[in-house]
Amino acid sequence: MKTKIIKTLRFIGLGFLEPLIRLISGEEPQKNASLFLKKAILPVASIFIFVLIWHTGATALYNSEASARIEKARTEQGEAAATAMKACIESGDISCQPNTLPSPAKVWAAYKALWADHVQIAQKKEEFQSKVAATNEQRAAQGLAPITYTGRPSFVDQIGTSLKTVAAGFLLAMFIAVPIGIIMGLSDSLRTAFNWLIQIFKPVSPVVWLLLVFMIVKTLITDPTMDKSFIISFISVGLCAMWATLVNTSMGVASVDKDYINVAKVLKLNIGQNIFKIILPASLPLIFTGLRITVSVAWMVLIAIELLAQSPGLGSFVWEEFQNGANDSNAKIIVAMFVIGTIGFLLDRIMLSVQNLMTFNKTTA
Repeated sequence: MKTKIIKTLRFIGLGFLEPLIRLISGEEPQKNASLFLKKAILPVASIFIFVLIWHTGATALYNSEASARIEKARTEQGEAAATAMKACIESGDISCQPNTLPSPAKVWAAYKALWADHVQIAQKKEEFQSKVAATNEQRAAQGLAPITYTGRPSFVDQIGTSLKTVAAGFLLAMFIAVPIGIIMGLSDSLRTAFNWLIQIFKPVSPVVWLLLVFMIVKTLITDPTMDKSFIISFISVGLCAMWATLVNTSMGVASVDKDYINVAKVLKLNIGQNIFKIILPASLPLIFTGLRITVSVAWMVLIAIELLAQSPGLGSFVWEEFQNGANDSNAKIIVAMFVIGTIGFLLDRIMLSVQNLMTFNKTTA
């Protein structure tokens, strides 16, 4: 039972809890207590230290901005104006609050406000759908499109949109990069011939890919009912992120053990059997390494692409809050930053779990 729990924790990326399980079971108490302190307690302590430094820095910036506002009022309008500004800041009035780095408490308050807003919008959607349910049934019978909710999306809705876009971009990158990487890996001549293309396009900025895709999509797609912003976004993400998978797949295929290739020749496998029974299984570790990098790059460039393309998603949310300039906008941007980082970490863990499930360790095989 203990072994199964430990394997499960390792599989889902919670291996740092292994010493705790062994400690509870009474196995080497001193050693496992030391390991648990090192792998679990110290990281938790570092979180508290980070929050403390953040709070101290935010407070210092707040006080500095408040002092600057009071001094400016004193210089421009006199002592009475400075006293009034100080009283206004101390009262918590939104109109005169310094707009600087938000404290952890303000970020937590912004998170709760975003969640409450999501609940409210979700309720409005349910009410709208119940109102138009009968009408949509009639429209469906007539072959017409249903009436959909067109209100403002919530923060959670925008997270879902970003995840959908990055998933589409990742799949596009995988379906382009893996086959091309296999073909290039099988041929030294092709690798040499097209290496220049990879080296030139790999470092190209997401901005350039976005503009290129925009030029092509707006020309090819003229149907007004199609979501061009989604198409532009996921294609741009796929083209930006596919290069790591392409390079790693090519390297993986090219570095397959020659003994495996010789076995395939002895068995007289055709090209398809050779690829699917010999080449791909032996190349999976490097291919998945490339896919993990591709997921990380796709998620990272997605935010920038959404921001530039003004398409729905977390990038658009961050830009709108920055443009809004409200008193809680900075706090909402910090919430988005933590959400973006957490999702990126979870995507990497998911890819690592899939890699562990589908590949093998040569040292234990």
